[in-house]
Amino acid sequence: MKCTQYYPVIMTDDVAGTSRFYQKHFRFEVKFDSDWYIHLQSAEDEKVNIAILQGDHETVPAVARGKVSGLLLNFEVEDVDAIFELAQKNDLPVLLPIRDEDFGQRHFITQDPNGVLIDVIKPIPPSEAFLAQYAEDAVPA
Repeated sequence: MKCTQYYPVIMTDDVAGTSRFYQKHFRFEVKFDSDWYIHLQSAEDEKVNIAILQGDHETVPAVARGKVSGLLLNFEVEDVDAIFELAQKNDLPVLLPIRDEDFGQRHFITQDPNGVLIDVIKPIPPSEAFLAQYAEDAVPA
């Protein structure tokens, strides 16, 4: 299978509110807008997309209708400290305060209005203990 694009779709009962959240806090722009589905694209990188879908819409199979459960979105950024400061300034919930991880990340975790976890990450060099677990071409710098 040759994939031409990949993006997460968040099922929610508040499509407009969820869209506003990602536009305000993560610099997404609306590329398609209806009352039941909104497609967002990063204002900084057209390859970064996310969509919001009314969870009980008829296009969702009945067995899967409802809210999202168990989803974590990772956003890799150049300046995680600046994003963390903005998150605090905007009163976003901080579920995991900013910190360095031995496995090669400086990150923090917040949450969208649906309970979707958002992990904002800057790759950093891993500790010696984790270095061997990386493929040679995947070691964070």
